Amino acid sequence: MTMLPREILVRPGFVLPVADLRWRYSRSSGPGGQSVNTSDSRVELSYDVAGSPALSAALRDRAVARLGDRLHDGVLTIVASEHRSQLRNREAALDRLVEALRAATARPARARRPTAPTRGSVERRLSAKKQRSATKRTRRAAPPDD
Repeated sequence: MTMLPREILVRPGFVLPVADLRWRYSRSSGPGGQSVNTSDSRVELSYDVAGSPALSAALRDRAVARLGDRLHDGVLTIVASEHRSQLRNREAALDRLVEALRAATARPARARRPTAPTRGSVERRLSAKKQRSATKRTRRAAPPDD
């Protein structure tokens, strides 16, 4: 079995101590054939986002706000049961937890600076509208000659 590092770098300024993670194992309902009822291959990985000292106040607030619907009492829980082996499910759960924390603690996108359309784009749009109008005008039925 591979050993987990003591710390995982989620992003600069946020190192996740593995000691803060809580692991739970249970029987998986997924693939596994006969061994599905005898081995605890399903993995639940929990991390207390709201109470972790590893997060700065700013990162904690950002993560709690973004993970709001996924948190239960401030704890983020990831479940993995897609693999037959417990080890691979542990790795999958840890990868998903790190990715969720990276996304939740990422800096917000810069606000879009509003810009006006260029003169050329306005002219191109208007000339295209005129051309389309002319095309449709030629398709109209000519008034009957009496």
